[in-house]
Amino acid sequence: MRSWRSGRRSGLRTRGITEPPGSSVTRALRVVPTGEPTAVLRALEAALTGGDALLPQQPGTRGLAAPPPETVERRIALVVETSGSTGAGKRVALSSEALLAGAAAADAALGGPGGWVLALPTHYIAGINVLTRSIAAGTRPVVLPPGHFDAVTFADAADALVADRRYTSLVPVQLARVLDDPRAAATLAAFDAVLVGGQATPTALREQARAAGVRLVSTYGASETSGGCVYDGVPFGTVRARLVEGELQLSGPMLAEGYLDDPERTATAFVEDDGHRWYRTNDAATIESGRVRVTGRLDDVIVSGGEKVALGAVERVVREEPGQSAAVVTRRSRHRWGEVPVVVTEVPVDLAALRHRVGGALGRAARPAAVVLVDRVPMLASGKPDRRAIAALAAAEEPRRADG
Repeated sequence: MRSWRSGRRSGLRTRGITEPPGSSVTRALRVVPTGEPTAVLRALEAALTGGDALLPQQPGTRGLAAPPPETVERRIALVVETSGSTGAGKRVALSSEALLAGAAAADAALGGPGGWVLALPTHYIAGINVLTRSIAAGTRPVVLPPGHFDAVTFADAADALVADRRYTSLVPVQLARVLDDPRAAATLAAFDAVLVGGQATPTALREQARAAGVRLVSTYGASETSGGCVYDGVPFGTVRARLVEGELQLSGPMLAEGYLDDPERTATAFVEDDGHRWYRTNDAATIESGRVRVTGRLDDVIVSGGEKVALGAVERVVREEPGQSAAVVTRRSRHRWGEVPVVVTEVPVDLAALRHRVGGALGRAARPAAVVLVDRVPMLASGKPDRRAIAALAAAEEPRRADG
């Protein structure tokens, strides 16, 4: 583990960058490999205080097909390349004001700034957020080595963290590994908050964490919102949420500038309405008493036998089955039905029993048509399922008959 201390303890959290008269309208874009997280942290601090803009890139990957530009507009401090797990990848451009506004609002929602254990890759916004909050607060992050996450290394990192308030951010698979290790679970219970995002956290895993005394905070957000901006279903700070034809839209000072060199996609994803700028999440949701509940992707709905089926809803039911917390539900074309749900999992499960459970909860059309058993569910470095690779696996497998 490595630790680092910022030399700046004030100002960053609440102010933007004031450019001197006659300053350039552009700045250089610096690509920094994420194999050395401390280098990313230092480059991010420079970007937040007016230096070169930062594009963190995972070593050994080519990034997007088109090379990044050498310079960007002055207001852009950070560029994050999205994974494109369900579509084409893109470069999200964020200002220092957006990043720092998100950090300040998150600190307020959590009860104040603190020290962080960095357990996430820094080419994803969730990892960058840990660094941004450390820089803004002048606290000392402890950095796990890049690569395979294990509970022992995490516990060692937590022991090395010195701060009045202690935080970390994990994805569900990391949380599960920590909870399965008694020492690591006890260490995690000493944190003031453990942010969990990236994908839905199964109920059984949340209950296991609560039983261990872990203070979980479920987060929702995207690169386009400077990361998580909805905590436990409640938008924090001045973030606003609304539904437009069933789509969740978010507004606030943490919104990205848009997509680098892609004005058409920017205009589609970010809209102006009644004096506010909104990000269209493409997620279906409900909002009751100010609490947001995301129910799935709008483009993750299939028509099976003439009925609409939300694959996200099927996946939530499947993940409640014992051993299926990491299962993924995808689609497969079927001549008779149009498209059908397919479960991709590492743990064997009885198809008939699963169909009965899903059918009882969601109706006949939602019942999975097949189970594809794999050695390992394809995952992205962020901890999210690689849904394009999973769909390809399901399409390639010979379907098991389950039309009953």
